[in-house]
Amino acid sequence: MGEKNSARLVAVELDEASIVRSTPDIEHERAVAIYDLIEENEFEPNGDDGGPYRLRLSLVEKRLVFLVEREEGHPVVTHILSLTPLRKVVKDYFLICESYFEAIRTATPSQIEAIDMGRRGVHNEGSRILMERLEGKIRVDMQTARRLFTLVCALHWKG
Repeated sequence: MGEKNSARLVAVELDEASIVRSTPDIEHERAVAIYDLIEENEFEPNGDDGGPYRLRLSLVEKRLVFLVEREEGHPVVTHILSLTPLRKVVKDYFLICESYFEAIRTATPSQIEAIDMGRRGVHNEGSRILMERLEGKIRVDMQTARRLFTLVCALHWKG
């Protein structure tokens, strides 16, 4: 078996000061999102080939902070992104998720499927915006961007 690509994340942490403790279901979603991201990702800060990396995500003064370190903990780069381009899509994503969870209780399978398709579409839109915001800073593939968008949303979950 070949060696794993070094342009990847081996650890991801959500800043405790940035998140609000929530229900066990939401805590589980966060843990699953982090596990999935670590399992499979492409992540490489531009101009650096010294991975694998650790990532700490936080919200500071309405900005998204990507603190990137080497696996051993040595600093690589910190990127601070405005949340303004993501604000609407995160809000839309939460609204459609609420509709989806409500539909699971009362709607027909075809209605649930339609809402879920919309939910995935909004999630993909958020992932594309995040990729654009990271362009020239950190190279990620679409799957990694999708998982990172889930974690950005996790930083916004109020429970």
